[in-house]
Amino acid sequence: MISALQLGVLASLFIAVAAGAFWGAQQLEGLVRVNRRLHDGAAIPAPGTPRVPVVKKQEVSSPLMAWVQSSTSLKDKGDRRKINDLLTRAGYEGPSAAVWFVIARFGLAIGLPLLFLVSQSLSDRPFGSTHLAILSLVLCGAGFIAPRAYVDRLAESRRKQLANEFPDALDLMVVCVEAGLGLESAFVRVGQEVVQSHPRIAEEFAALSHELRAGRTRAEALRNLADRTNVQSVRSFSALLIQTDALGTSIGQTLRTYSQEMREDRFFKAEEKAMRIPVLMTIPLVACILPVIVTALMLPGIIDVIRELIPAMKGVG
Repeated sequence: MISALQLGVLASLFIAVAAGAFWGAQQLEGLVRVNRRLHDGAAIPAPGTPRVPVVKKQEVSSPLMAWVQSSTSLKDKGDRRKINDLLTRAGYEGPSAAVWFVIARFGLAIGLPLLFLVSQSLSDRPFGSTHLAILSLVLCGAGFIAPRAYVDRLAESRRKQLANEFPDALDLMVVCVEAGLGLESAFVRVGQEVVQSHPRIAEEFAALSHELRAGRTRAEALRNLADRTNVQSVRSFSALLIQTDALGTSIGQTLRTYSQEMREDRFFKAEEKAMRIPVLMTIPLVACILPVIVTALMLPGIIDVIRELIPAMKGVG
């Protein structure tokens, strides 16, 4: 009879082997792609160049992936676009990312309760039927929600990192534009300069420059940049550049003004955090320090009451 511990070890080993096989397949696919580009004579990007999504098919090629896509909510283009946008904001690109996301959700929603029921069937002291049903439903819900929560957390983390990286990149753009570079060349130059210190914003700028080279208009490329990053400052930046193009005003002056406003906004946010410190300090003060002070002040009186007043009251009684 296999114990629950042995079953857990076997399940963990299976998951580790499956993850290793998936990682190996991804690495092998990358090597095959590089070899194909070498044989085709394609240019290899120089070291330090930001990673840019290459032009690829928007549909999955695997029959299994295609079946999953046609059998789930991914067959609706609207739902598939929403999931792809969410995964792109979290850093997962490619046509098969949404399919793997759906497989992970349903796999965990089915696999966790099944693993729990199998472990209970092999246990010497299993739960009752009511507890089994409730815990199975809880595990099913947790398995269905966990991938979305994980992706949302990654997307939020990436959004914060982009928001922190963007002001520095904007200052460099101001320098490049005022030095005589065009806007497209400024995006390329800034992306190359900040690839080590600010890799995420460098990738976004490189993707924008590739979209411009591929024939998209500047307004479409800037809107795509705002949608991919989901950062309010980048949205305002994109809208400002689109309006500047429409009105024909100076891009350098516009960027200089917006960069100054962003620096002031960062200063105000830092000042706001500094002003919150005294309020936050009252919590440990009231919870930890104030009781000790009150006790130290009242301790002599308490000792006098215990030594004199209580024996006197007992004598009177």
